[in-house]
Amino acid sequence: MTTRPVLYLLPGLLCDASTFEAQREALSDEFDTRVLDFLGLDSMSSMAEKVLAHAPEKFSACGFSMGGRVLMQLFAMAPERIERLCLLDTGVTPVAPGEAENRQALVDIANTKGMKALCDVWLPPMVHPARRTDRDFMAPLEAMVLRATPDIFAGQIRALLGRRDARPLLPGIKSPTLVAVGRQDEWSNVASHEEFAAMIPGARLEVIEDSGHFTPIEQPVVLTNALRRLMHS
Repeated sequence: MTTRPVLYLLPGLLCDASTFEAQREALSDEFDTRVLDFLGLDSMSSMAEKVLAHAPEKFSACGFSMGGRVLMQLFAMAPERIERLCLLDTGVTPVAPGEAENRQALVDIANTKGMKALCDVWLPPMVHPARRTDRDFMAPLEAMVLRATPDIFAGQIRALLGRRDARPLLPGIKSPTLVAVGRQDEWSNVASHEEFAAMIPGARLEVIEDSGHFTPIEQPVVLTNALRRLMHS
């Protein structure tokens, strides 16, 4: 019996398995597609350790947003185990000036006003401007955020603020790598992806049109096809 290649889909901040539902279902015809969430964890190392504890000796991974940071932590800890990488709507730089204060302000909203108030402030800028008033589109995203708690959010923010500068790792990536970003991503923009993609030998950059930050949900078919190409590379 042939073992199918394993692809881990690593969600972002306040995201769960529903983020990658379309990709998991579509790619399961060829690949053992798995999703792990990082709810309740508060460091990049603990998130990476969760993946390594579940994963086989060799696997591929796609990290979305915070999940991309986790993927770089995985690469730092066990580069020999990762066969292919997709860095999706993410970043590789360390904490920027003012970032801790901006993120703490969101934590304060969650703690004092609740997750619905946080959702109202945080979520709309994460999607394409044309989708922000589309209730059918936004409702499942809002429901996902509301499944989390202020403590979960605060823990994931601690993890993000404790992240490493991943840029020194990029030239050492020898595995096939896809760097993908939504054209209208206002949180982690195209220019930043162009910059770090150029630091990875042989990486392919794909800018996904008509998509904000939530590319797995905004353009599910386009991302699925890109991941399939990566897994066949």
